[in-house]
Amino acid sequence: MSKTLIHRFLRHAVKLGTLEVFFADGDERIYGSVVDGYPDVAIRFTDKKVPRDIVLDPALGAAEAFMDGRLNFEHGDVMQLVELLQANSPWDKGGDVGLPSFGRKLANSAAFAFEQVNNRISSKKNVGHHYDIGNELYELMLDPEYMQYSCGYWPEGVKTLSEAQQAKLAHIAAKLDLKPGQRVLDIGCGWGGMAIYLAQNADVTVLGITLSEEQFALAQKRAEKAGVADRVKFELVDYRDLAERGEKFDRIVSVGMFEHVGQRQFETYFRCCANLMTDDGVALIHTIGRFGTPGTTDAFTRKYIFPGGYIPALSETVEASEKSRLIATDIETLRLHYAFTLRAWYDNCLANKDKIVAMYDERFFRMWTFYLAGATGAFENGGMGNYQLQFSRNRRTLPLSRGYMAEAEAKMSGGRVV
Repeated sequence: MSKTLIHRFLRHAVKLGTLEVFFADGDERIYGSVVDGYPDVAIRFTDKKVPRDIVLDPALGAAEAFMDGRLNFEHGDVMQLVELLQANSPWDKGGDVGLPSFGRKLANSAAFAFEQVNNRISSKKNVGHHYDIGNELYELMLDPEYMQYSCGYWPEGVKTLSEAQQAKLAHIAAKLDLKPGQRVLDIGCGWGGMAIYLAQNADVTVLGITLSEEQFALAQKRAEKAGVADRVKFELVDYRDLAERGEKFDRIVSVGMFEHVGQRQFETYFRCCANLMTDDGVALIHTIGRFGTPGTTDAFTRKYIFPGGYIPALSETVEASEKSRLIATDIETLRLHYAFTLRAWYDNCLANKDKIVAMYDERFFRMWTFYLAGATGAFENGGMGNYQLQFSRNRRTLPLSRGYMAEAEAKMSGGRVV
C-alpha cells in the first residue's frame, strides 16, 4: 500500500525533470520527463520500509531514511532532489486560490503547540541544541570575516558569500540610522559579527546577548582580535531578563533570532524590545518569514534542527508588535536572498565533508545537508522569505523619506549603492 501511495504521489508531483526510483523489491520507476533547467535524479530505497516511513511523515521519513543510509542517490544529490520536487509545485505558481484543507490545518498542530511554550529554561536548551554543537562546523560553513549565520544580501554585483554578508551588515546598519555615541543592543548576537561591524563602522557601543555558550566564548575572542573589545561587550542573558533590569538602548538590532522566540512569546518579545528602547529608539528585526498565513513547523525541523522554533507570518509578527505601540516604519521583503546564501553554505559543507564527518559522523553530515537542501527549496520555490522590519516608538524619530538609508549604505559599502 505504501509503495502504491508513493507511486501515485510521484506520478503527479514530478512532471518537469525526472526522478528514477529503485525500490528494494527490484521494481524501478521513472517519473517526469527531461526538461532543460530541471534536475534529473535517481534514488534507491534499500529496504521495503522506506516508502511506509515517507508516507507516514514525508519530511521526517525521508530525512531519517537518508540519514540512516536507507535512501541513497544513484544520480544527483539531496539538493537536486528537493529542487526537483519544489520546482514542480512552487508556492507562487499562480492560478486560482482556494481554501486550505481542514486536515492540513490540523497536521502537527498538537505537538507543535506544546513545544511553543519556549520559556527561559527551554529557550536556552533549544539554542544549545543547534548552536552549541561546535564552533568548528560553523567556521567551515560560514563567511570567515563576520560569521553570519543568517540570510546574506545579494544586490547586483555581489558574487561571493563574504560580499553578500558584508552587504547585509551595511544594509541593516543603514536602517538603524546610527548617530555617534549611541548605545546599541544586539539580541541574539551569534558570534559577534554584527556587533563588531557596527563598532568598526559607526561611533557606537554595542552589547550583544546570546544564550549559546559556544557563541559567547568565540564572540569575545573575535571582538578582541578585531580590536573593538573596548566598545563591544557580550553577555549570556535572556532578552526577557535583560528587559527586567531596566536598561535602555538607543538602537536594537536582532538578526535571525526572532525565529527562535516561539509563537506564544511574540508579544513578550516586542514588549521587551519596547521597554529596552529609549523613547526615540529604533529597532531593526531581520527574520525568516512565511509568505502566506501562519503555519506549523515540520517534524524533521522540530526534532533535529530548531526545537522550539517557529517561522512567523508577517501578519502575526506585525500584530504582536502593535500590542506594544511600536510603529512599523519600514518593511522589506527579501525573496531569493536566503536561497543564494543557503546554496553557498551547502557548497562549503560539501567541500569540507571529510572534516565534518571526522568531527561528527556520516549520519550527522547527511542530516545537516538535508536541512540545508530543504531550507534552500523552501526559499527558492516554497513559501519562505526574509523580512526586515524597522520599528520606532516615536513617529518623528526617523527622517521622513527613505533616502537616508541609501546614503548611509553607500558610505558603508565604499560608495557602491546597493
